[in-house]
Amino acid sequence: MATSFFALLDDLAALLDDVAVLTKVAAKKTAGVLGDDLALNAEQVGGFTPDRELPVVWAVAKGSAVNKVILVPAALLLSAISPIAITGLLLVGGAFLCYEGVEKLAEKFLHPKTEEAELAALRAAVADETVDLAAVEKEKIRGAIRTDFVLSAELIVIALGSVGAVPFLTRVLVLSAVAVAMTVGVYGLVAGIVKIDDLGLALQRRGGALGPVGAGLVRFAPLLMKGLSVAGTIAVFLVGGGIFSHNVPVLHHVSEAIGARAGAVGTSLFDGVVGVVLGIVLVALAHVVKSLRPTKAQA
Repeated sequence: MATSFFALLDDLAALLDDVAVLTKVAAKKTAGVLGDDLALNAEQVGGFTPDRELPVVWAVAKGSAVNKVILVPAALLLSAISPIAITGLLLVGGAFLCYEGVEKLAEKFLHPKTEEAELAALRAAVADETVDLAAVEKEKIRGAIRTDFVLSAELIVIALGSVGAVPFLTRVLVLSAVAVAMTVGVYGLVAGIVKIDDLGLALQRRGGALGPVGAGLVRFAPLLMKGLSVAGTIAVFLVGGGIFSHNVPVLHHVSEAIGARAGAVGTSLFDGVVGVVLGIVLVALAHVVKSLRPTKAQA
């Protein structure tokens, strides 16, 4: 009896050790996308009055947790029914990442005033006493949760791809750990990011030796957002392109040849080029399809 008990404990310890190692591997695979996730979520919950920022972040975090509760079992079920579907999901997720990256750059450089106009409209609505702020807040939260659903699906698919060959129970525990860590980590950091400028202003008001520190934080907050956005965009192309260069045989052979000559840096550059080219092709196709659709006036 005692021997069986200790054998069970040994098996449990081995399982937990495997889960810890594989969770680290999965987290590293998804880490590249988290910078973009952080920046996007911080932008999504921005624009509210300081007293409403943390409640909005908390509401979106709860919605994100519900998204994970839906997505993790769905991904596990699909992988159990058809393991080959994991590769297909990875390619779809990678393609979406590349599309998203190019679309983001196109919005930034071809339509630079759109994002500013949206933020200005939100701030005007917050300042206008005749506007129902509760309705505006709910709509903003719903939009952020929808965005989180897509981002969470990408991250879970990438994490699933890194543990597809392990036993099912280990897969369940790893994906659950990654989902919890992503939700707590991302929205904990988002809460910190959106309050940096408020902390800076509070320190400025105190004055004294802390005044310059506060002024520095106020200047640092928008730079942090821009830095996260740039790093996230680069990561999107590296991760998305890397999925294709590792799972499409022709691209994989080219990647290996480049890696043999130029090492990890060359392979990463190749992944980035694949991601950018694929994203450009997908955005161009999307715009062609959109232009071919009949408008409401034509219909």
